[in-house]
Amino acid sequence: MEQHEKKARPNKMIFIPNAVTMINLALGFISLFLTMEGMYHEAAYAIFGAMIMDSMDGRLARRFQVVSEFGKELDSLSDLVSFGIAPALLAYAMKLYHWGHRGLLVAVVFALCGAFRLARFNVINVKTYFVGVPITFCGPILTLSLLLSKWIDYRVYPVLVIILGYLMVCNLKVPKF
Repeated sequence: MEQHEKKARPNKMIFIPNAVTMINLALGFISLFLTMEGMYHEAAYAIFGAMIMDSMDGRLARRFQVVSEFGKELDSLSDLVSFGIAPALLAYAMKLYHWGHRGLLVAVVFALCGAFRLARFNVINVKTYFVGVPITFCGPILTLSLLLSKWIDYRVYPVLVIILGYLMVCNLKVPKF
């Protein structure tokens, strides 16, 4: 009877990590909305909230033994919005707009690098390291730098955004902890 209960339990719990992933996605969307409304600090806080949710969903899936390909794909889509598109738009709205279309291009390149990095992560199966720096690190680092922007010259941002984008797509081996 105990074995049957163990098998039934994961199926009933599958919604929990996926719900947390959806909260991550919702916070990414909220960040986009807040950026469009000119509420930049609140948009940044939404990205950090998404970061907290992202740190929980995988742990919950493993804890409840409901790790799935669906969950992995949903997580990547959420991460693209929350840590790729939302920080890129926030960076453009706060700092990159100074460069007009070139600043917009830099923001777009960051989001595209994030999409490439997530797609590569989903198709390679390396257990001991990441190839390239995870988007879940680069997006929050960019966001943190924007919160600290009163102490950082606006001319730093195109270079910072390009470096973070490159780090996501390079072949650097980053240990998994």
